[in-house]
Formats: sequence, structure tokens, C-alpha cells
Amino acid sequence: MRRQWMSAHSDIAMHEAWRLPAADTFRRYRALWWSAGPAGELAVMLVNRRHLERSRYGKGWLAWRPKDPFTGQLVTVTAQGERRTTVEDVRVRPSHLALLPDSRFLLVSGRTPRSGADGLWAPNAVVFSPSGTPENEFCVGDDIPALVTDRHGGIWTAYGDEGIYGGHPESGAGLAGWNTEGRATWGPGDRLPAQPLEGCTAATEDDRVWLVWYTHSRSGTFLTRVTPSTGEVTSHRSPVHQPDGFAVRGDRAVLTRRDHNRRTVELTRAAFDGTTWTATERRTLHVPGRVVGRCGQGRDGVLWLRTGDTWLRVEA
Repeated sequence: MRRQWMSAHSDIAMHEAWRLPAADTFRRYRALWWSAGPAGELAVMLVNRRHLERSRYGKGWLAWRPKDPFTGQLVTVTAQGERRTTVEDVRVRPSHLALLPDSRFLLVSGRTPRSGADGLWAPNAVVFSPSGTPENEFCVGDDIPALVTDRHGGIWTAYGDEGIYGGHPESGAGLAGWNTEGRATWGPGDRLPAQPLEGCTAATEDDRVWLVWYTHSRSGTFLTRVTPSTGEVTSHRSPVHQPDGFAVRGDRAVLTRRDHNRRTVELTRAAFDGTTWTATERRTLHVPGRVVGRCGQGRDGVLWLRTGDTWLRVEA
């Protein structure tokens, strides 16, 4: 049964899309990396506790780290039900899961070291077949707080300060686009209003990609839209500083910021007048689970929001 969550002072509804079944919790599975797909599907990677270790510094699901190698179970949730795929002998320590065309998927580590005496960057991305077999591995840059794939299989990344200033050529630009062969297909060049300092979140809207990032405090946070087919780039100031989640449909958007490790988020609705994004409504929403990092992803006007082991959908 789908549930609906509402704030105490608003008619904004958040519809429950999926929650980790009690049977998986009983079998000691943890829900770790996740992603929403362009067809409205949700993908979540489950890993048994025996393959994990817990960091004393993290909160929520981000505190769990896999022992290398590990076995996981990919749960894909659609309107027709759940599909589960066993993924064995995974040797990357993921930070991100993303969906690709033809039921393939991608696991990406947020960091990558230089390898060996040659100083090359080690692979940190693995493409898997629909059956969970590795097909290809490559590097998509270093220090990746935000990653999304488009409906054609393009990979889009926004980098953190250690990647931007760490010497990796694509990470240094702050934003990048990749294909599944590991080749950089897009870079911002000099088309951004400032030098990025940290990526925040990402979204897609039809064939367009949005990357949200911030720079030094005086300049603020920006919403950058990329049209992959043409390379066109437009950027506007965000009405919310450093949002965790962003979804857009035409001239309307919804953005969220979490109260870290609490059961509340600040939700902002915004409108675009052709020049500026302006907040039209702000609300504090109570959610069913504690909210930590990497909690939001936007797909075609729907913001997917992870709260503990429950996933919600909010329409822009």
C-alpha cells in the first residue's frame, strides 16, 4: 500500500515509492547506493551485513562500507513490481549507482587514486550487464559528490574541491560528461559564470541534464543546464543555497535541503521568469526516516528523496 506524507503546515504531498521490506532487514541486508531512472524506475543496491563494515564517522546508510570484494543484490522497482539481480565479486567501493539503457547499470566510486609508478588514474566506474556481469571499467574523475545518467546512457558528474584542485584534468573543470567507454564527451570550458567549488546534486529533464554546484560564498549556488545534443549550456543562480535535491519541469522546480540526520527537510518551490529562478514557497516537511547525504535526485519533474530506508516522490 502506497502512503502519502504531508507537512504539518502545508498541503504538499510526498508519495511513498518504496521502502526496504522487513524480510530484507531480518536477513541483515542494508540498502546502500540508489538511483532513479528516466522511466520512473527506482534501483537500490542491497548488501548483506557480513560484507560490510561501519565507519564511526558517518551517519545513516553512508556509514556502511563494503569489504572488497563483495556481493550485492540490485532491486529494480517499477510499476509492475520488483526485479532482483545478484551482482557478485564487486571490486569497486561504490559511492553512486546509476541506470543505463537496456537494463545495464553503473557503479562508481567517488574517489580514485593514482595507480602505480606511471601516475595514471585508477578505474573507479564499472558498467554491468543486465545479468550483473562486468562489461567495462574506466575512470570518470576524482571526488564525485553528484552523478546522474541521461536517457541515452551519458554519464554526468559534478566534482568536489579535492577533485577540482587535485590534478585530474576533467575533475578540474568542476563538471563533466562521459560515455560508457570512459571517454569525456563534454566539458564546460569557459561557459560557467564562476569556477565551481563543490557539486551539490543533479537532475534530468527530458533530454537535458542539470548539474547543481556552488562556488565561493559571494557568488553562491548555480543551476547549470546542459543540452547534450548541442552542447548548449545555461546557468542561473539557485534560489536555494547548496540544495541536496533538485527537480525541474519547464519553468517550475522543487529543491530540498536536509536537516542532517533528522526527519525533516526544507522544501522550496521555485518559478523561472525567463531570467531568474525565484522561490515561491518554502516549507519544512516531516519525513518517515532520517535524511543524510546523497538523498535527492531529480527525474523529469519528479524529485526522488531518500529518508532512511524509505523513498519518496515529490512533483515539481
